[in-house]
Amino acid sequence: MIEIERKFLVSNDSFIEQAFVKNKISQGYLSSVPERTVRVRIKGDVGFLTIKGASSKSGLSRYEWEKEISLNDAENLLLLCEPGVIEKTRYEVISGNHTFEIDVFYGDNKGLIIAEIELTAEMEYFELPDWIGAEVTGDVKYYNSFLSQNPFKNW
Repeated sequence: MIEIERKFLVSNDSFIEQAFVKNKISQGYLSSVPERTVRVRIKGDVGFLTIKGASSKSGLSRYEWEKEISLNDAENLLLLCEPGVIEKTRYEVISGNHTFEIDVFYGDNKGLIIAEIELTAEMEYFELPDWIGAEVTGDVKYYNSFLSQNPFKNW
C-alpha cells in the first residue's frame, strides 16, 4: 500500500487536551537505510513489523507494509535492532475530516514534537490546527529511522 503523509513541527502542547487516543510507543530498526526501512514497534501492548520503501521525490508518499505480531515477538525483535530505540507518546487528534498523530519524543529525542497526517491524495485539502508549526514533509532528519541514528539532542 502507498502511504501519503505530511509532517509538521508542533508549536505548543494544546493538542493534548484535544486528544482522543494516547499510546506509549517503543520502536527500533532492523534496517534504517533510506531505500528500505524495517521497523519493529510496540504500541501499547501490541507489536508490529513494518517495511517502508524509499520516499517519492516530494517526500509525500512511499510504499508501506505492516503486520501485527505478538508482543513477545516484538520484544525479542527489539533486542536485535540497530542501536537507538525510539521512545515516544503518540496522541491522536481529530481536525476536520482527518486525524493527526502527534509524537512527543523522549530520551535522546526529548524536546521534539512532530505531527503527521495521512492523506488519500497528495493534493488533498485538510485543516491545519492552531498548534501546527513549520512543515517538515520530506526532510529526512525528521524520519524516525534518521532520529534513531542522529538524535535530536545532537542537532
